[in-house]
Amino acid sequence: MRSSLRSVVVSLALLATLSVPVRAQRISADGATQTFGFVADQYFDDVYFKFNPTSGTTVGYHQYDTQLEDYSAGAIAKQTAALHQYQTKLEAIPADGLDAPVAADREILLNSIKSQLLSLETIRMWQKNPDNYSSGVTGSIFTLMERPYAPVNARLRAAIAREKLIPQVFAEARKNLQNPPKIYTEIALEQIDGNISFFQHDVPLAFADATDAAAKAEFAKTNAAVVEAMKSYAAWMKTDLLPRSGGEFRFGVDTYRKKLLYDEMVDTPLDKLLAVNDANMKANQAEFARIAKDLDSKKTPTEVLAELATIHPAPDKLLDAFRDSFNAEITFIQSHHIITLPSSVRPVLEETPPFERATTSASMDSPGPFETGSTKAYFNVTLPEKDWTPEHVAEHMAQFNVGTIVSTSVHEAFPGHFTQFLWQDKFPSKIRKLTMAATDVEGWAHYCEQMMLDEGFSIPGADERTLKLVRLGQLQDALLRNARFTVAIKMHTEGWTTDQAEQYFVTEGYQSPSVGKVETKRGTSDATYLYYTLGKLEILKLRADVKAKQGARFNLQDFHDTLMRQGPVPIKIVRQAMLHDGSPVL
Repeated sequence: MRSSLRSVVVSLALLATLSVPVRAQRISADGATQTFGFVADQYFDDVYFKFNPTSGTTVGYHQYDTQLEDYSAGAIAKQTAALHQYQTKLEAIPADGLDAPVAADREILLNSIKSQLLSLETIRMWQKNPDNYSSGVTGSIFTLMERPYAPVNARLRAAIAREKLIPQVFAEARKNLQNPPKIYTEIALEQIDGNISFFQHDVPLAFADATDAAAKAEFAKTNAAVVEAMKSYAAWMKTDLLPRSGGEFRFGVDTYRKKLLYDEMVDTPLDKLLAVNDANMKANQAEFARIAKDLDSKKTPTEVLAELATIHPAPDKLLDAFRDSFNAEITFIQSHHIITLPSSVRPVLEETPPFERATTSASMDSPGPFETGSTKAYFNVTLPEKDWTPEHVAEHMAQFNVGTIVSTSVHEAFPGHFTQFLWQDKFPSKIRKLTMAATDVEGWAHYCEQMMLDEGFSIPGADERTLKLVRLGQLQDALLRNARFTVAIKMHTEGWTTDQAEQYFVTEGYQSPSVGKVETKRGTSDATYLYYTLGKLEILKLRADVKAKQGARFNLQDFHDTLMRQGPVPIKIVRQAMLHDGSPVL
């Protein structure tokens, strides 16, 4: 599932027309609800997607397909003013005049607006991160390619319209980027060749079946112009921007706490968050050591993991292995009453399209909540290329060992992201379909990796040794997420260097040095990527608290169904719905 909340721009004239006397609505719950619904619909339909057209394409609003975000400083100033005015409008609608679910929606939407303002006014990635521009426009074209929601000629014409606007984006980037952190510019330079290659090869390939001769001729021109603009941007970053990149990537304590509060509704003090994660990490490390010793007391845990990496299907059997895993997971979910599967529909299992292979080994591509033209979900798996060396094939297939196949299919499909997608029509409001908390979405999928094994899921026909290796793989993935948790807070609020972070991934997260380097780079901008473990721990605590309250009446399937039914909201909102109290999330 994808998060699609960015920022909005709206004209002052439109804001003036929306200055309805919302304060007068306190007299009636129905009136307050209607007023809130009106303002929320205006925010999304007339403001948000109009100025975030790529997000519109993603969720299925294809009237925005020919538009591109305005990256100029002037647009950002209007955006900021608009968000402040919508914050004022929503705060003027009294929460006590709304039913509990609607009041929760109001809180979710207000926090979303506050988060966007924090990003624009304080974090200011538009002035700090050059990759926002090059990868941003790449994503805008990718959304037109990834799903056949309309005939290829129509999507090609939309791509042409967006490509015409892309060169101006790089002109705005040159104006906006003031003093970016050096690591941000370095990452952008590492990414730019892939972005250029995407436009040189993948975009033409995606529209190769188009039959509109005039459109194809025009596309050849617009696409060439984008490639040249991107090459020029790369040269400018290398010769001009990089030498003067001396900014700070760290968020600082105040900004970090606000981001957690607005995005995830978590106000737990940072030192307590670290303590909770540290306890979970030590438990995972102890279990990892126990299982590794049980498997072979003469081998180190690293050597045991190296053995796991060699146990994988042949490349031509990889899709079958995932298909078998789906079958086993669905059977287990149904027989053990894990969660209701609202539909018997499965994702389409296929080889990753060429334009995604460089950046993903396996991924779930589910349609947006309002997509009608392409409603299938695709589970993409990247197979080895025919011209790879045996060593390259072995390295690639190590990502698909028996443990990884289980954890990946559980996380992405059953009962992870795809299952949450199947519940999408049951989400109670438009707001809950269009806003997503990562602690719920990624927290749920990460929770499922552990929960399914805890409940007894196993690979049919696997021997005891293989099952232990699968658990070891799950624990290594958990330790990676534990390490992200600590690194995120320590780097952004306690001054950890990137070298300290990289080393922590190796020594405490049980990852390779190359993984530690990649994960650290990600954490410099994805500052709250602790949301995997944070969400998992929140769900585990919620489950324990609900079980303690319900006693013998507790039912795991009912718990999971209720969690899904709330939509992908912060776990605090789910707690309020389930427990009807203000008890802490951790």
